[in-house]
Amino acid sequence: MADRNDEGALPGAPADDPADTPAFDPALLIDVAEAYLFDEPASLTQAQVAEAAGVDLDTANAMWRHLGFSERADDEVAFTPADVEALRITQRLTELGIVEPERMPQFVRSMGRSFSRLADWQTRVLLSSLAEKDGLDDPPLEVLVEVIPMVEQVQGYIWRRHLLATASRMALRGVSDRSTVSTAVGFVDIVGYTSRSRQMTTRALGDMVEWFERVTTDLVVAHGGQVVKTIGDEVLYTVDDPVRAGHLALSLAERSQSDERFPEVRVGTAHGPVLARLGDVFGATVNLAARLTSIARPGRVLADGELAKLLQAHPEEFRLRRTRRTSVKGYEHLEPWSVKRPRESRD
Repeated sequence: MADRNDEGALPGAPADDPADTPAFDPALLIDVAEAYLFDEPASLTQAQVAEAAGVDLDTANAMWRHLGFSERADDEVAFTPADVEALRITQRLTELGIVEPERMPQFVRSMGRSFSRLADWQTRVLLSSLAEKDGLDDPPLEVLVEVIPMVEQVQGYIWRRHLLATASRMALRGVSDRSTVSTAVGFVDIVGYTSRSRQMTTRALGDMVEWFERVTTDLVVAHGGQVVKTIGDEVLYTVDDPVRAGHLALSLAERSQSDERFPEVRVGTAHGPVLARLGDVFGATVNLAARLTSIARPGRVLADGELAKLLQAHPEEFRLRRTRRTSVKGYEHLEPWSVKRPRESRD
């Protein structure tokens, strides 16, 4: 797992290739946003938004920061009635008891982070696509006016589908968002990512990471798991069924043997209680899986004792071996277990 600086950048990452710079100015999106994404142009200050929504100014400013935006000057006209309505809705969610007041900042930050990353990626894709199209029949602005509402519609569809899928999983498991449940947690990490990134162009590095994330996501979903988040060179996932978690970990570790585009990886996985909150997972089990990943050898899978015990009940599917005790951050006598396929079942 590569270290990151304060801005979240990966050390040694090559500078952007000039060819990757979009030919069209991102300012084009400002015109589209002002004219088509909001019913009215900016006409309000933050104080006016707070007053119209019925909240104090400090609360309005805090919500704005939680979304990931810098504060505006007191007299700056930068808001629309849509901002008023959004603030009213967040207040209504607390009044209805859907989101507790002390958890509202987490709720807003979670959405802000997710949509910030999504918007950054979408903007780059849109502008790069336009830059690559020679001889457009329509001016870029007209193309954006048509495309952005389409993206928004697909985005809403995907969100509804995921909402239904998540609610279904929770209903089957009989848990709520704040529940602590037992599950398998895994990290899959690209081996030698930092050294690789120093030797690759931005485009090549991006292609490798995109393929790594795509294949990993496909494998996680195929084994009944859920991707919790991706962090550049690693993916955090959960799987309810420990046996399927074992097969997933092995499939991930072995993938580079049959797919030359997939980088060599290592996998650490553990089973135990986790706290699921706002789309993320927390707890000692998550920390343990991360530590196991950090000490796993390239192309290998390490599991904790709890998951190993569950997998030992299936000797026809797994071969487990206790490895040497080791000390890592937070664990002085960690006892990892190596997970492999039975000799007779290996391809």
